Amino acid sequence: MGITYGYIRVSSRDQKEDRQRKAFQELLIPEKNIFLDKQSGKDFERPEYQRMVRRMKQNDLLYIKSIDHLGRNYGEILEQWRVLTREKEVDIVVLDMPLLDTRRGKDLMGTFLSDIVLQVLSFVAENERENIRQRQAEGIAAAKARGVKFGRPEFPYPENFREIYLD
Repeated sequence: MGITYGYIRVSSRDQKEDRQRKAFQELLIPEKNIFLDKQSGKDFERPEYQRMVRRMKQNDLLYIKSIDHLGRNYGEILEQWRVLTREKEVDIVVLDMPLLDTRRGKDLMGTFLSDIVLQVLSFVAENERENIRQRQAEGIAAAKARGVKFGRPEFPYPENFREIYLD
């Protein structure tokens, strides 16, 4: 058996990763093997994810809390899954979806079932990303219609600004 890893992703710096971290601590994954990115799941250009993948070797085990924490891009999730499981020969366990556990069912039927589940969940993850973006755009448009101003508030220049600036 290889090394056990945990991968955590949240979409922004202000989001908490406590729930994911707690799940990995209960699995006794060493803190040094838990990798955290606080950025969008739209692609896999994430520094900690890339660092973890470079470190992984054959027979290692990767835990992910749910598939949308891996990413939110259908094609890229499938590609990363393929790279990890087939090229690197790493096992992956998605805690929220027991059917996505590559340690079991390595025969044709098991692979087929997990591929179908992976495709469905990857689609759902990307679809949710699109829904989030649409809801955000609708919310911004509604706020603007109500007169909400976005961005930093204007700050008046001091009366002697021109003199100071030209000096």
